[in-house]
Amino acid sequence: MQQIIECVPNFSEGNDLDLIKKITDEIEAVEEVRLLNVDPGKATNRTVVTFVGNPEAVIEAAFRAIKKAGELIDMSKHKGEHPRMGATDVCPLIPIANITMEETAKYAQQLAKRVGEELNLPVYLYEAAQPDKSRSNLSVIRAGEYEGFFKKIAELKPDFGPAVFDAKRGATVIGARDFLVAYNVNLNTTSVRRANAIAFDVREAGRKIKNEKGEEIIQPGSLKSVKAIGWYIEEYGIAQISINLTNINVTPVHIAFDEVCKKAEARGIRVTGSELVGLIPLQPMLDAGKYFLRKQKRSVGVSEKELIKIAVKSMGLGELYPFKPEEKIIEYMLQDKNDSRLVNMPLNDFADETASESPAPGGGSIAAYIGSLGISLGTMVANLSSHKKGWDERWEEFSNWAEKGQRYKDELLRQVDADTKAFNQIMNAMSLPKGSDEEKAIRKKAISDATKFAIEIPFKVMQVSYDSMEVIKAMAEVGNPNSVSDAGVGALCARSAVMGAFMNVRINASGYDDKNFVDDVIKKGREIEKKTIELESQILEVVNSKIGV
Repeated sequence: MQQIIECVPNFSEGNDLDLIKKITDEIEAVEEVRLLNVDPGKATNRTVVTFVGNPEAVIEAAFRAIKKAGELIDMSKHKGEHPRMGATDVCPLIPIANITMEETAKYAQQLAKRVGEELNLPVYLYEAAQPDKSRSNLSVIRAGEYEGFFKKIAELKPDFGPAVFDAKRGATVIGARDFLVAYNVNLNTTSVRRANAIAFDVREAGRKIKNEKGEEIIQPGSLKSVKAIGWYIEEYGIAQISINLTNINVTPVHIAFDEVCKKAEARGIRVTGSELVGLIPLQPMLDAGKYFLRKQKRSVGVSEKELIKIAVKSMGLGELYPFKPEEKIIEYMLQDKNDSRLVNMPLNDFADETASESPAPGGGSIAAYIGSLGISLGTMVANLSSHKKGWDERWEEFSNWAEKGQRYKDELLRQVDADTKAFNQIMNAMSLPKGSDEEKAIRKKAISDATKFAIEIPFKVMQVSYDSMEVIKAMAEVGNPNSVSDAGVGALCARSAVMGAFMNVRINASGYDDKNFVDDVIKKGREIEKKTIELESQILEVVNSKIGV
């Protein structure tokens, strides 16, 4: 499996878009690297760039960008609100897929060594890449910033490169860290002093105070793994709390937002919204959506799109400029722009494609889609029940059912395209050359592997569709009685999905040469089909008794 790391260099230029593009062009020139986001800030005079790729490609792109930034940016003329010490101020590497933090740290050290030696630039390691933990904290390294660097470099020697002040380029900090969310909370004040007071209230480092003996001590803030300062953003005419969430598993973005709201209110200040700088993974946005729905005692069993919408509205992420999920959420940025999945088609196009002379999508994909519609109806009943007047105390019960239904629905939707993919794999295998004995053997194995996959996919549809009937049955029995017919239609869909998928299991199994595998899957399939028909009968009996006519 391919290793993927993310690189988020911060360049000390946020106004000259042509200059910024010259830097990002260096990144995009490297194959196997994908530029995800370029986020310039005028007031901070700083641009946060995000790109991903395999480790070797990312290191090459980062090196080229650091080199170009040093050529184009003159730190002796730089002014900005954000702490900084170099043209490329900080360049973290972040493990994303199939790579450990330890491996990522080694790549960061390789990059730092190359920058120091080839570019003759002072480089400091930080976080996981820094062996000396007494100097691994970024704020310690950057203390005094660019202006104080001449004095500091004599005491804090760089890890790589010359221990000489570079007036034009400054110095660079390179490291490896967990995913960090850069997040700003907007206030209805222009006072940096008030904003800083709130920042000190929440940040883990807290503030210095004097105890009863007059001794200076540290009073920790209320949030772990949080760094924060207050500043004034002239562009918007407001003060902000600038926050780095260094471990979103410890303090998620929604908890940070709510805590700032509480501390601000205690000081007579109101939070008006917030903004994400750079990108964020999908899961924290979904978690935020569920968090705010639960606070409202509303069902969390809604779609991914709706959860993101709730998160954006609740945290005011669109106050300063529109929040576009496709440009701010990492997983969405990585999606193929020419995505041609069946589930992304409008309903009429999906029907037209099914009715065309093309053999795919066929019965397997349609069975999966019918199953997704069945559980969607069951989930709808759960959500309606959660919001039913007079049933307020039962909102969480139905929310749990709806959340479970969403999981079944999402899995069945994935199988719509998986079944078509399985069919295409068989067709591709059949078209392989068969001129020699070796080619015949390769072709035979490819057909066998593809056929097994084409059996497993509809069997998965059977299993999930049958399992989804637990939600449908519960909603027929205890859900909103006004929607009991919807649960009944859901049961009919689920039964059709199971029986239709089983037909595809059987027809594909007829051409598979592993008799033991075929016997086992057919036996299990018949058992699922039998239990499904029995469960459908039970659900319809409940539905018809409640309809009454």
